[in-house]
Amino acid sequence: MVVKQLRQNKVGAWAFVLGVVIALIAGISTDLSQNNFLVGALVIIGIIVGLLNITGKEGPAFLLAGAVLIIATKFGGENYAALGVAGDYLKQVMQSITTLVVPATIITSLRALFSAARD
Repeated sequence: MVVKQLRQNKVGAWAFVLGVVIALIAGISTDLSQNNFLVGALVIIGIIVGLLNITGKEGPAFLLAGAVLIIATKFGGENYAALGVAGDYLKQVMQSITTLVVPATIITSLRALFSAARD
């Protein structure tokens, strides 16, 4: 049981690192809204992260950080225009990272809801 959990944590951790790297590259090199393959890959990696990497004790901190990131990206993105071209890239990078984090946040929040309902 412990070995299986350690393997899952390792896979989840590497999935998160891979997802962040893909999100950074995608944000810098392409418009994510024009690339369905990258969106799908980030969503699938986010699901893997949510299922394998976020444990019970990490859940609340991950949910808070994820919610702040999602909100800041949504409402702060309008201010990036003042930075010109750099702002465009920053906005794309943040949207890519959010595409990775949203599925993991949804899975983690559903786990927390089921856990609370069970108790």
